[in-house]
Amino acid sequence: MVFVLSTAVYQQTLSDTKQMDNGGAASHSSPVSSSLIQTVSAAVSPCPVLRKLLTFKVYKRRWFVLLLLSLLNCSNSTLWLTFAPVADQSAQYLAVTLEKINWLSLIYMVISIPIAFVSSWMLDTFGLRIMVILGSWLNMSGAVLRVLATVPGVDISYQYIIVMGGQVLCASAQPLIIFVPTKLAAVWFPDHQRATANMMASMSNPLGIVLANVISPNIVSTPAKIPLLMLVYAIPACIICLLSTVGIRSSTPPTPPSASALTSNSEQFFRGVKLLLKSKSYLILMACAGSNVAIFTCWSSFMQQILCVQGYTNSFTGICSALIVVFGVIGAGLFGVYTDKTKKFIDVLKINLSITSLMCIAASVVTLLPQQPIAVAAVFSLLGFFGFSCYPVILELSVECSYPIGEALTTGLIFVTGFQHGLGRTTHSGVLHLCPLLSHEIPQTGGRGKSHVAKPSNGLVTADNVQNNEGQPLNEIVIQRQTEVVP
Repeated sequence: MVFVLSTAVYQQTLSDTKQMDNGGAASHSSPVSSSLIQTVSAAVSPCPVLRKLLTFKVYKRRWFVLLLLSLLNCSNSTLWLTFAPVADQSAQYLAVTLEKINWLSLIYMVISIPIAFVSSWMLDTFGLRIMVILGSWLNMSGAVLRVLATVPGVDISYQYIIVMGGQVLCASAQPLIIFVPTKLAAVWFPDHQRATANMMASMSNPLGIVLANVISPNIVSTPAKIPLLMLVYAIPACIICLLSTVGIRSSTPPTPPSASALTSNSEQFFRGVKLLLKSKSYLILMACAGSNVAIFTCWSSFMQQILCVQGYTNSFTGICSALIVVFGVIGAGLFGVYTDKTKKFIDVLKINLSITSLMCIAASVVTLLPQQPIAVAAVFSLLGFFGFSCYPVILELSVECSYPIGEALTTGLIFVTGFQHGLGRTTHSGVLHLCPLLSHEIPQTGGRGKSHVAKPSNGLVTADNVQNNEGQPLNEIVIQRQTEVVP
């Protein structure tokens, strides 16, 4: 139809031109020309729906959605590492070994692997709103269930089981939450703000790690403070759940913020998986990113137990974990703004991953040296600045190199790889082999601060005061075993 009308306009224009060549002035208000132009204009002008799609607009509400997602992500990570910075006190209170306390953190990786694929499909199918609300309710339910385990009257033999049930619910919420940042940045933010928005939402997870490593050691001075610790982490989870349920009204804005937002989710789930597994560039990125995620998962989960055996305090290990994330957030902010402007994702990633490898080697060495707090803190600061800052860059690059596959699927496979690497490294590393040593003399009679081992005046059971049956300090046992294993 448009072609026919265009031909008519062209023929009329030729007729008018001939009249002008013959000395006749073509009327600018020719009724035929005017009617044809009006008809063509009406035919080619977009309908209201199409005009709405072609109007790119951003909404202030996007910052509120970003804030809620960031708070939810932060809350979930604090629930993940609630017990890791105070593993010895947690083991006494719950009357279990340190190996079982470690599984309160490791369960996140176990649960997240199968749920990750379902979460990716759900995000592309049901949208961002359903995922955030469901994740917030699971997060809140797990936090509340953990508090219920400390209610007076609950049998001590069931406390650990109830707490583990709460951790399972929180772990089920994690894939629903951590896959959302790239989707949120793609459908709510313009192109020049996507990397920054992705950085803010993604780095809220390590921010929760910082809070857990700072808050837990400062609250739990004795095992009897564990119930208070759980309550402190449960209150924000309840508030965030309420705000998410009431505040998020739609998965997408009324109009797209950019042209790329129109093509988000253009591939079906199973077809997208096949395309990703055939993409050489994505597979290389997935392997590198998975290793990077696994490294920081291991350090975050076992920092206290790694440094404890060298005589460092719980407060210092919490500071080291905080330094990793604080410098990681600083680096992520700088690199996020830089990549937003230059789009040099690959160059930034290559440099950062290379330096991260060197810092991992350095961290493996300095953590074996007692009484070297400055060196340990410096190495972990550099590890966070160059390693943790890769996190948002990796997520954004995964979306760029896998277009037009949905954002949830591309980030989901990366996290699944990271969880697999992290679970494999922690379960086969020497850390878990130290658990029988660390928990050898931890009381199995309900805890609450009562112990059969000699404790300092503050009531803490650490590597300095725990002894085996022969009276040998734990530090000497570990150093002796390391000497036997390491040539």
